[in-house]
Amino acid sequence: MNPLVLFWHRRDLRINDNLGLAKAREKSAKIVGIFCLDPQILAADDLAPARVTYLLGCLAELQASYQQLGSQLLIFSGSPADILLNLAQVLEAKIVAWNLDCEPYAQKRDQLVATALRDQGIMVETGWDQLLHYPGEILSQNQQPYTVYTPFWKNWSQQPKASIAPTPNGLGGLTATELNLVESLDENFRSIPLPTTTELGFIWPQTLPLGPGEKAAQAQLDWFVDQALSDYQEQRNFPAIAGTSQLSAALKFGAIGIRTIWQRTLDAMENSRSEETNASIKTWQQELAWREFYQHCLYFFPSLTTGAYRDLFKQFPWDNNPDYFQAWCDGKTGYPIVDAAMRQLKETGWMHNRCRMIVASFLTKDLIINWQWGEKYFMQRLYDGDLAANNGGWQWSASSGMDPRPLRIFNPLTQAQKFDPEADYIRQWLPELRSLETSALLTGKISPLERRALGYYDPIVDHHQQQQAFKQRYNAVKDGQI
Repeated sequence: MNPLVLFWHRRDLRINDNLGLAKAREKSAKIVGIFCLDPQILAADDLAPARVTYLLGCLAELQASYQQLGSQLLIFSGSPADILLNLAQVLEAKIVAWNLDCEPYAQKRDQLVATALRDQGIMVETGWDQLLHYPGEILSQNQQPYTVYTPFWKNWSQQPKASIAPTPNGLGGLTATELNLVESLDENFRSIPLPTTTELGFIWPQTLPLGPGEKAAQAQLDWFVDQALSDYQEQRNFPAIAGTSQLSAALKFGAIGIRTIWQRTLDAMENSRSEETNASIKTWQQELAWREFYQHCLYFFPSLTTGAYRDLFKQFPWDNNPDYFQAWCDGKTGYPIVDAAMRQLKETGWMHNRCRMIVASFLTKDLIINWQWGEKYFMQRLYDGDLAANNGGWQWSASSGMDPRPLRIFNPLTQAQKFDPEADYIRQWLPELRSLETSALLTGKISPLERRALGYYDPIVDHHQQQQAFKQRYNAVKDGQI
């Protein structure tokens, strides 16, 4: 006899290479997928419409996958603790299973759900899936979590990685009688049709950079490994070139398994015929390790979500000029590379990683605005917005995080010259400037008359002056003068 297992999906919206789902299949063939639209998450003021659109697209494909396997993915709206407990009791489910998450809210929520279920004698099965190494598995010699990436990478890269999890097959779902039980529940606990983005109160009319779901993620991985991985080290920093994997949203929502991706890096290394390709593969592996480093940091230091890691920045006297911030958000700073990046974010829900660093440095070091303003704005826009990666990236750029280099300032003009040498990226996102010479776009030497004629903006600050002002303020805080 197969006991009923309810499998609660969250950041693992796929059937393949899903460790928790594979382990649940070992317990029983009767597995029903559950997804809860959590009001606390949907009501957050940093939830991007593009991210909701991607999520719902993943759920639509996951529902179809469950149906093909002979089961169901049921959608609910409400408190996961209440819904899962009520559903498990009504259906007499023996096990509720899910994959763990590093985020502070998720950990508290999961503990609440687990306690409620266990108090009623319902078995809870959990484990890690979204990481190659779970928090606590990679520790320093004195058994402490790492706070610097390089030693983390050296340890992490030497550890054996898990194999791809087997795909469950031959599932059995709820019977007609059991489905009727679910349909007869109080409306607060009843399953619902998958809503649209608009029905949830969000509007995203644009096309997503990467289509949602497991099939699109797998196709993107195939393209990247076959077409771009061998040149990744050289091309990943050039925003006008399709040189990155574009799998960030798929990893955020678990539309693809991390073990699947890692195996492709190993296969590519085995088939490599050049040192240049080997270097590119290793560089991508290091980027995957950066993702895990930030996840581990968030797990062990949840206070990162509310403030700086470095003491010097916990009471830093930011200017926080609201007009400057709005100009930055709208891509109206007068610095072409910064404005191009902010326009890309606004129009697509995504921004190239090199540009994320450029605009973050500009906000914190040129405009002297609190990095948390930028962190929140990114989460309000990014379709791949991930708390750990976004927070880690912003604190790295602001010099407030786990970074052995105390002060890092990017010059937006030299960054443009180095990484957009033909100004192709600038021209793509600032069409009003397409007629200008490349040198003018890269140096910012555009006369006020030309700017007005083209409908472009004067620089809101002078980079060199602001750079000096920031350094002086930083040193004053460091020396205890402020």
